[in-house]
Amino acid sequence: QVHLVESGGGEVPAGGSLRLSCSASGINFRLHPMKWYRQGPGKERELVASITGSGGTNYSDSVKDRFSISRDNVRNRVYLQLSSLKPEDTAVYYCNTIRGGLGFWGQGTRVTVSP
Repeated sequence: QVHLVESGGGEVPAGGSLRLSCSASGINFRLHPMKWYRQGPGKERELVASITGSGGTNYSDSVKDRFSISRDNVRNRVYLQLSSLKPEDTAVYYCNTIRGGLGFWGQGTRVTVSP
């Protein structure tokens, strides 16, 4: 069974930083692209960043110069480094992968950025 667990969220002032972590099991991790999504209050879920099994990355325009996604294929973890945080970054952040044509999600970790 695919199991994803996010951690590392919290409350931080504008301009601050956090590092989110996602631990994965139930997949051959190194072969799976991993993605981070977020869902802010009253907003739809949006893709934030993605990383291929070999380390290629992509970012949404809103975070491309502030966030960094990385992975550790030995420890089966993917990270999202959040820097220069803005209040509009406030959201629940979710880890995502695909197996057998289906998407799987973690429980999410909450990030709150105060003005």
